[in-house]
Amino acid sequence: MTTQVSHDIRRNAPRRGRALRASALAALLPVLAACAPAPDVGERLQPAVNAAIPAPRFDSPRPYAPARSNTEIAHDILELGFFLESGREIPRFSRFEGPVALALTGEVPRGAVEETDRLLARIRTEAGIDIRRTGRAPAQITVEFVPGRQLRREVPQAACFVVPNVSDWSEFRAARRSDTLDWTRVIERTRVGVFIPSDTTPQEIRDCLHEEIAQAMGPLNDLYRLQDSVFNDDNFQTVLTGFDMLVLRVWTAPELRSGMTQAQVAERLPAILARKNPRGERAFSGTLPDRSPRAWVNAVETALGRGGNRAARQGAATTALAIASARGWEDARMAFSLYLVARFAPASAGETALAALMRAQAIYHTLPGGEVHAAHMDMHMATQALAAGQNSLVLTLTGRAMDPARRTENAALQATLMLLRAEALQRLGRQAEADALRRNSIPLAAWGFGRPDALDSRIAEIAALR
Repeated sequence: MTTQVSHDIRRNAPRRGRALRASALAALLPVLAACAPAPDVGERLQPAVNAAIPAPRFDSPRPYAPARSNTEIAHDILELGFFLESGREIPRFSRFEGPVALALTGEVPRGAVEETDRLLARIRTEAGIDIRRTGRAPAQITVEFVPGRQLRREVPQAACFVVPNVSDWSEFRAARRSDTLDWTRVIERTRVGVFIPSDTTPQEIRDCLHEEIAQAMGPLNDLYRLQDSVFNDDNFQTVLTGFDMLVLRVWTAPELRSGMTQAQVAERLPAILARKNPRGERAFSGTLPDRSPRAWVNAVETALGRGGNRAARQGAATTALAIASARGWEDARMAFSLYLVARFAPASAGETALAALMRAQAIYHTLPGGEVHAAHMDMHMATQALAAGQNSLVLTLTGRAMDPARRTENAALQATLMLLRAEALQRLGRQAEADALRRNSIPLAAWGFGRPDALDSRIAEIAALR
C-alpha cells in the first residue's frame, strides 16, 4: 500500500476423556467460530443497531501478568517498535512527549464513551501514562467513528486502523496517497487519527479501541508469535494484556525519547525492563524467535481472508503449516497454523483435523499467556464432543475454558461456552441449570455477536449438533 496504514486487520477478521469422533469436525468448527478469527458466522449474522444492546457486566480487570523473561520481552519490543507489518523498517523511535488528550468524534456509538473511559483508566493505572479524554477535538489522539461501508471503501482489508498526522476522516482521505501517513517518517507523534466503524458489534468496537489506542501511543507492528498480546492479528486476545501494559510502560520510560535509533533503544531496554518488570529478571537459555517470513504471513492472511473460497483457504492453511514445520517452530505460529488446518479441513479429513486441533491445544497450554487460546481450542473440542454425545466431556472442556474467557472479557466466547454447556446439561436431564445458563448468556450473546436476537440463532445451531 502507498500509505502506511497500520494493517490491524481484524478477522471477523481458536484431550481429555474418551477419544472424540472426528468425522464431522470440519463442518462443526466453523459453526461457532464467531468468537475466534472466523468470518463465516459474522458474515451471516450482520449486526443490528447497537443502541439497543446493553453492555454486559465484566469483572474488575484481571489481566494475566507477563510471564516471559525480560530478554525475550526486549526482543519483542524491538520487533514491535521498529518494523511495520509489511516488513518495512521504522528507522526512528516515536511517541507522544508529555500528557495525551483523546477525543471521540463522528457517529459515536452507544457504549463507546464508557468503554473508552474504562480503557483509559486502565492505561493510567497499569501503564502509568497520563492520558485523558477531552470533549474538544482535535486532540493528540482523535478517534473518529465512521460508517463501515465508508471505511471499507477506503481501506478494504482493515476493520479499524491508526494513522499519523491527521485528526479526522476528511484529512485522512485527502492525505490517502501522500507521505503524510507514512509512519516511517514520523520522529515525534503530535497528532494521530484512529478510525473505527460505527456500525459493527459492540465487542468489535471495544476491541478496536483497545488495539488502536495502544498502537497510537506505542508500537505499530503485530506479531503472530505473541500469544500474550493484542499486538497479534490472530485476535484471540481482545483487550490489553499484562504484557501490553508493560510494553506501554517501557515505551514511555524517561530513558527513551523520540528520534532514537533501534540500537539506542536496545541499549537502554535491559535497565528499563529490570525496573519495570523485576519478575522477568531471570536467565534465558533458549533461542530468540526469528521473524516470520512473508510467505507464512501471506498464507495465514489468505486463509483468513474474505475473498477466497474454502478450497483456497484450506490450501493456504496447509502452506502455513508446511512453513511452520520446516522452520521447526513450536510457538504460537505453529499452533495457529494447526488451528487453521483444522478449521478449513474438508469433512473427509476429520481425523487429521482433530489431530491438528489437539496438537494446537497442547502447544497453547505450554505457552505463557496462551490461556485464552487454549480456551478457544477447548470450545471447538466441546463442539465436537457435543456432536458425539459426550456431554460430560463438554462440561469439563467448557468449565476449564470459562475463566480465561472471563478474564479476557470475551463476551462472544463466554456466551458460546455457556450455550454449549447448557445444551449438555439439558441432554443430561438438568433442565433448570440449562435454562439458567441460557438466561445469563443473553447480554453476553447480544453484545458479543451484535444482535439482541443472536441467542436464538446460537441455541438452534448448537441444538443441531447431534
